[in-house]
Amino acid sequence: MAEQTYRIGEAAAVLGVRVETLRRWEREGKIRAVRTKGSQRLIPAGEVARLLAERRSKQPVAAGSVRNKFPGVITQVKRDKLAATVEIQAGPHRILAFITREAADEMGLKAGMPAVAAVKATNVTVELLG
Repeated sequence: MAEQTYRIGEAAAVLGVRVETLRRWEREGKIRAVRTKGSQRLIPAGEVARLLAERRSKQPVAAGSVRNKFPGVITQVKRDKLAATVEIQAGPHRILAFITREAADEMGLKAGMPAVAAVKATNVTVELLG
């Protein structure tokens, strides 16, 4: 299975930076990009997740009603025998979801995947984008 990638504009939007910034980071060796046959830059999902984790804000976890949905990128999935903790960086918000291991495995959750954290009180669900 091919590594999931973002077009450079998509990666820039997720990271909250300009495309020119990602080009500069690539030249400086701060981010790895791959090229298509047409020479377009693609940013591996793992690179996006790494940068989001590095830039993570120390602000408290957001909470609200079920109408509160936070699109972002999964930065980490920790699995044990029965449960999984899914970390999503959604803009300046770091959101943690505690779900079953089975659900995480069935969804194929891994760092770099785009996802939505739907927040209601202390319950966080994970929905995949696309």
